[in-house]
Amino acid sequence: MDTTVEARTRILDAAETLFAERGFDATATSAIATAAAVPKGLLFYYFPSKKDILAALVGERLGPGKIDPDPLIEPGEPVRSLLNLSQKLFLVQADSDVIRVIVWREQHSHPEVKAKLAAHRRALYATIEKVLAGSLHIPVGSKRLRAAALAWGAIVTTPPLTDESVDGEPHGQVDDPLEDLTTLAELLCAGLQHGSD
Repeated sequence: MDTTVEARTRILDAAETLFAERGFDATATSAIATAAAVPKGLLFYYFPSKKDILAALVGERLGPGKIDPDPLIEPGEPVRSLLNLSQKLFLVQADSDVIRVIVWREQHSHPEVKAKLAAHRRALYATIEKVLAGSLHIPVGSKRLRAAALAWGAIVTTPPLTDESVDGEPHGQVDDPLEDLTTLAELLCAGLQHGSD
């Protein structure tokens, strides 16, 4: 019997793919075991229930807990710091495109997924706040810093439009998304540095 960590990883990989394709409720544990090439008993050794598999996927693969904000901070350069963070976040998100499909699909019917998503968002906002606070050359009130973190979190987690049109009208998608991101970071940071609490 294969009891290595590799088997656990294969189970999670198989479940991630199947949950994204079929949905949690429509995926049988036997299908996960077959796709992972492990005996069903080994699946239950690692995960006593299918919900435990879902919880492990969301808890371990959603991110951004993998991001250390300190090396991303450039003192006096909040725009550059936000762009550093965003680049790192995009790398983490690229590794979890499938898991995000699962999270958005299952959050409404599985409270543990909704709770993990809320924890993910709190971690993301805290990371953004830390990057901003460390890079700004003037102190900013906590309410403004939090609002900026919420805004930047929404910006970097919203997928860009990919269709040629929306409701039959061209949406004017830019050729260089980094240029838009830079402009948005400049606007957000200018508002932080020149406003009052």
